[in-house]
Amino acid sequence: MGDRQRIPLPKRSYALHIVLVGATHPGNLGAVCRTMLNYGFTSLRLVNPQCTPDDVEARNRAKHAGRVLDMCTVHSSIEDATADCSLLVGTSGKREIGAKTNFRHFTYPWEMAERLEMFDGSIALIFGEEGKGLSTKSLGMCDFLVTLPTWEGYPIANLSHAVNACVYELHRKAVLTSQGTDSGIPDIVPLERSLNPTLRDILNKGINEFGAALPGNDERRESFAQNLRRSIMRSMPTEDEATRLIGGILDATTALQYVGGNDGWKRQRRRKITPFEEE
Repeated sequence: MGDRQRIPLPKRSYALHIVLVGATHPGNLGAVCRTMLNYGFTSLRLVNPQCTPDDVEARNRAKHAGRVLDMCTVHSSIEDATADCSLLVGTSGKREIGAKTNFRHFTYPWEMAERLEMFDGSIALIFGEEGKGLSTKSLGMCDFLVTLPTWEGYPIANLSHAVNACVYELHRKAVLTSQGTDSGIPDIVPLERSLNPTLRDILNKGINEFGAALPGNDERRESFAQNLRRSIMRSMPTEDEATRLIGGILDATTALQYVGGNDGWKRQRRRKITPFEEE
């Protein structure tokens, strides 16, 4: 895990600071740190916390994100915690109707991610105390408000879950736009699941050869090959997955030819399949 943390944090046009007001549960505090680092954020600011960053439970829940607790700062007011921020984003699960509707103009986390993508200043994303949330006064200090799309029958999420939902959307946006070009977001899980035409051709030929090696009549062999091809392609395999499938299909075809007494296994045994156009 230590080696993994040598990977740089993702590059963003903005600096995000998670601000927790009146945090009371050390377990939640630790869980917030863990979810922050999961998505490449490390700046945490506490306003009048009721628990300490050095609490054993907070440290245990943070797991390998203890560095977030090490670097967090404690403040006496939201004003002090956000003095260097050019945008204040408040959060709330209280979506009243009627007279208060005009006061609470909400956006969803994915909308927030869209709006902040090109922002180049410091942002405070502010969360209220567990069970209470931000006060009306605190919400009034914010430039806009974010809420989660929770079920109205039970809308208030756990603090760490709420932070997770917000930072996930922010990081998701970064992955979609910067994966593979940002050293902090390496191209490990491919975003594009398409095969180049040559590899698709090789896979199709391998499936046809596999089907032809099966026992039974022509209709059975052709039907099997068609269903196997459609099942594989419907899953939209990556090029790496297709390459591995081709290798296994080739070995299975050779084995069927050998068991069936087909001398083709002697003449055609090889470690690759030549695409149709190269025959």
